[in-house]
Amino acid sequence: MGPLLALIVLFAGVVILFKTVRMVPQGYEWTVERFGKYTHTMTPGLHFLVPVVYGVGRKINMMEQVMDVPSQDVITKDNAVVKVDGVVYFQVLDAAKAAYEVATLEIAILNLVMTNIRTSIGSMDLDESLSKRDEINAKVLVAVDQATHPWGLKVNRIELKDIQPPRDLVDSMARQMKAEREKRANILEAEGFRQAAILKAEGEKQSVILEAEGEKEAAFRQAEARERLAEAEAKATQMVSDAIASGNVQAINYFVAQKYIEAFKALAEGPNQKFVLMPMESAGVIGSLGGIAELAKEAMDRQAGGAKVIPSPKAGG
Repeated sequence: MGPLLALIVLFAGVVILFKTVRMVPQGYEWTVERFGKYTHTMTPGLHFLVPVVYGVGRKINMMEQVMDVPSQDVITKDNAVVKVDGVVYFQVLDAAKAAYEVATLEIAILNLVMTNIRTSIGSMDLDESLSKRDEINAKVLVAVDQATHPWGLKVNRIELKDIQPPRDLVDSMARQMKAEREKRANILEAEGFRQAAILKAEGEKQSVILEAEGEKEAAFRQAEARERLAEAEAKATQMVSDAIASGNVQAINYFVAQKYIEAFKALAEGPNQKFVLMPMESAGVIGSLGGIAELAKEAMDRQAGGAKVIPSPKAGG
């Protein structure tokens, strides 16, 4: 009995020693209970407890923790079913509240997150839920953080990892996106054709305006040339008329020769004329040309006779 009793006493001493000396690791806090009632919290380090009276209640992890949110089916506002999963980052700030205010802390957090995800996405259309992920994260974070505050928690971040619409809906969205791109391409192409047509019309308009201005200027020059030619012809006709009125037969010969030569020129320039036969009266035409020379000579003589020398008064004296 002696050795057995000594062994029992030794074993009891070791158990009491382990129950008395407690070492809390870094990143954890342990709650202390006295006869099952919470008294205080032990921070990281070495602690001593009275055995049997005091005992360790819960060992709480005080580091920031990451918890995956499993995939779930969510119905959007426009009755589209999408699969959503995510991740939650939270940290315990008060070990006593986390230990005694809620049972199964992680399950409670998970249910809160999943419920608020369904609520947030259910209030949006499918397009909004796919494009406003940050807004959904913010709404779920605010709701879950407020709900878990009495549990001594701080929810730092909630991120939706994936939002998957049904396969047939994805194909429909791809076709819609393709049609939208083709529509924009057709609009841009039509705008390009329209702009090109406008520029072409503007160019043609400027070309017509410049061409009309050129024709206007040419017509003005031609009219001016015809006017001067008419003035010259009128002056020549007046001179010949004056000569005829004075009884000069050479003037008549001039008119006859001019008309004869013009008619002969038109005959020679005909497209079907290969040979031109001179009539017998052509010698008379050539003789009429001599009348032109006589007219010019008489005109020069009149000009020379009209320039008289006026004697100086001093020379007459």
